[in-house]
Amino acid sequence: MKETLNDLKNRRSVKEYKKEQIKDEELMEILQAGMNAPSGGNRQSSVFIVVQDPEWISRLCQLNAQIAGAPEGFDVFYGAPTVIVVAADTSTPDAVKDGSLCIGNMLNAAYALGLGGRWINRADKMLEDDLGKELLEKAGYKGNYVGVGNVILGYPAKDFPAPIPHKDDYYRIIR
Repeated sequence: MKETLNDLKNRRSVKEYKKEQIKDEELMEILQAGMNAPSGGNRQSSVFIVVQDPEWISRLCQLNAQIAGAPEGFDVFYGAPTVIVVAADTSTPDAVKDGSLCIGNMLNAAYALGLGGRWINRADKMLEDDLGKELLEKAGYKGNYVGVGNVILGYPAKDFPAPIPHKDDYYRIIR
């Protein structure tokens, strides 16, 4: 239990990755963690599209950067060799919340395995684009999906960033 709490307290987002692809066993552990996240009514509305093909990652990265208004050539995926696009079925009332919990579980699992990870926004706009629709089709998902977030994964090129101090008014206890 203490190890889990330490992982939760020390996980940080990583911006620099080695080019080496993560192991399939590690990927499956991370996907299992995502699949075991709570979901409203246990509807399991989320789906995960794992992208490890460098060309697809490049195309999605360019689209995401364009949506973000990032400078040309900026790598919004920070060179990570794996991108998981998390989407959720819009017919469920808690789709985005469910997908967000999946992402949190995956990021915590990645850290527990010694992998770097980071949540990259704009998946909603990515899946509204023709390229995003093509990705959903290629993955075999039909129906209406909203992009929740992108999880980038890889081996950190440097040490994990140090924890930052928390704001003083992060919580209040009412008794």
